[in-house]
Amino acid sequence: MKIIERFWLAFCFFLLYAPILFLAVYSFNSGDAMQGFAGFSWVHYQELWQDTRLLQIVLNTLILALTSSLIATAIGTIGALAIYRTERRLLKQTLLGLNNVLLVSPDVIIGAAFLILMTALGLKLGFLTVLLAHVAFSIPIVVLMVLPKLQEMNRDLVLAASDLGAKPTEVLTKVTLPVIAPGIFAGFFMALTYSLDDFAVTFFVTGNGFSTLAVEVYSRARQGVSLEINALSTIMLALAFVMVLGYYAYSQKMTSRKATKLKEKVK
Repeated sequence: MKIIERFWLAFCFFLLYAPILFLAVYSFNSGDAMQGFAGFSWVHYQELWQDTRLLQIVLNTLILALTSSLIATAIGTIGALAIYRTERRLLKQTLLGLNNVLLVSPDVIIGAAFLILMTALGLKLGFLTVLLAHVAFSIPIVVLMVLPKLQEMNRDLVLAASDLGAKPTEVLTKVTLPVIAPGIFAGFFMALTYSLDDFAVTFFVTGNGFSTLAVEVYSRARQGVSLEINALSTIMLALAFVMVLGYYAYSQKMTSRKATKLKEKVK
């Protein structure tokens, strides 16, 4: 049974990572297509650094993702606190339901709805409309990440801080936020990932003067994907891999510190 489970796991990983490895390998192809490896070359990476339009779009995408994620994290955290503190059960369940509806709604419908709204408000399609749309669909993600941490939090901590004379702002900043910080960071990175990855919603609300990487890749793919895109994708995958390793190392370090402190307390 274990052999079958290991084989199935290996097969699943192969399906996930084989296309990525295929893409990365062909980014070093001296040829211009993915139909035969002509030899190792850095030519497509050189073309990438010379493509100022694509580099500007990458910068725009990063700025958009970071800005929308920060705003969505702030609003989503406040929203999670509001839902958590709601005493009426029916109202709380209604708010959670409305939050979850946006998570399961098709991106095409959300994008079309935002387009209709932006047009009705008379907003010119561009960076602002894309930013508003990304903030809107990222907020439910942050709420979903922060709310479980609030539910896991020991309420006695808040009550003890209040009894000791702490003001509501001090309770929030010195007790609540530090406890739910892992959820806030998780929500931020999830929102960042969704923003970087989004195509459908962005495609509806972007204008002629602004584009993101997902929309640009789609536009170029209709004419045949250049191996320059392979080079860019490989660089982004490498950065993501480094970030994951860094986060894993940080988590391991924090876990070992907590274990050490716990042992010292026991002694």
